[in-house]
Amino acid sequence: MSSLFHQWALFGFLKYYYAASLIIMQSGLKIGIISYRSNPHCGGQGVYVKNLSHALFDLGHDVEVIAGPPDPMLNNNAKLTMLKTLDLYNPDNLFRTPALDELKDPVNLIEWLGVSTMGYPEPFTFGMRAKRYLAGKMKNYDIIHDNQSLSYSLLSLAKRVPVTATIHHPITVDRRIAVKSTRSFYKKFKHLRWYSFIGMQKFVAKKLSRIITVSECSKNDIAKEFAIPERKFKTIPIGIDTELFHPVDSIKKDPERLIVTNSADTPLKGLFYLLHAVKNISEKRKIKLIVIGSPRKNGGIEKLVKHLDLKNHVEFTGRIDSHQFLMEYARAGIAVVPSIYEGFGLPVGEAMACRLPVICTRGGALPEVAGNAAKLVPPGDSNALEQAICELIDDPKERERLANAGYERVMKNFTWEMTAVKTVETYREVINAYH
Repeated sequence: MSSLFHQWALFGFLKYYYAASLIIMQSGLKIGIISYRSNPHCGGQGVYVKNLSHALFDLGHDVEVIAGPPDPMLNNNAKLTMLKTLDLYNPDNLFRTPALDELKDPVNLIEWLGVSTMGYPEPFTFGMRAKRYLAGKMKNYDIIHDNQSLSYSLLSLAKRVPVTATIHHPITVDRRIAVKSTRSFYKKFKHLRWYSFIGMQKFVAKKLSRIITVSECSKNDIAKEFAIPERKFKTIPIGIDTELFHPVDSIKKDPERLIVTNSADTPLKGLFYLLHAVKNISEKRKIKLIVIGSPRKNGGIEKLVKHLDLKNHVEFTGRIDSHQFLMEYARAGIAVVPSIYEGFGLPVGEAMACRLPVICTRGGALPEVAGNAAKLVPPGDSNALEQAICELIDDPKERERLANAGYERVMKNFTWEMTAVKTVETYREVINAYH
């Protein structure tokens, strides 16, 4: 009788424990997202933080974004905490000389010395600042989500609270392409020095129990480049902001007007090859390339535009607001994404959401995003870009087919609500394993 009583008591306890655990697992989470550089107008990492935090809040979670400059411009109900830094990469005051009072802070001094010796210390020093801010606040969070800073400080945080991280793509690819892009030994050394933070990121990533990434291609490449087992990864595709990017049918599209959303001088983005393609096309027919953003002053892209005499065929918009961005998509006839490699490829999804036909390379994860709804070409091939552009300009039926197929693909597969739901599932797995 006593044994039976104990069995019923144990059963009752387990039932209560299971019910309590279920309530905890279904309740809203307290989430801290840390992101060292989150420009929402330039680069997938800033877009990721802005939209994911919004979608997580809409699901009923308590979200705080802890960020370094520039302002991620959340425009939602997630809490934003901006950490003060030297902000040495501010384009309005690039690589400024800090005041002596600023350098009294050891973290500021480390950052200044790193930049002064051609390094990129920001992921490392931001981690130190985030750890300093979070000291004594760990009980306020159920989980900390790092947005690819992968600093040593993250491992200290992981001893006190569940931690996961998103790695968008292996930065080793950027380094390899940058080093190969120049013959100058000095410039090769500069690139290697700049990317010296990669050793830290590899070390930290290996220690994490679960890593989020944005495509199967990224998962496979990060696993290989960072020597991390694939079982540690969770692939969660990025969403597209369909409130911002949507069709504007009232504006007539110009089939000879191309749009590219990358003005960066980095070889990884492949703008070099697109400019050569536009040069060849301009000698045979009317063509206009709209580049969203501005090239680096006296940089490689600016020099190439002058060298190819493309001033009448290429227009840089400079920094524009969301409405102007949408209007540029509305006027364009074709979007081109010439990247050598992408971990996901937001520009493909954004153009598709605007019901715009897309030409993109097969670099990295771009085919995963594009599916059969874009015209694919090999990366680093200006002749292939030229041929694809001319074929699509001359084929209005194919432009219409790709535009409709792309729009349907985005609506079905790439929403931020889907991204947030899958991210929360991963959070709960990390929290459950931690406890």
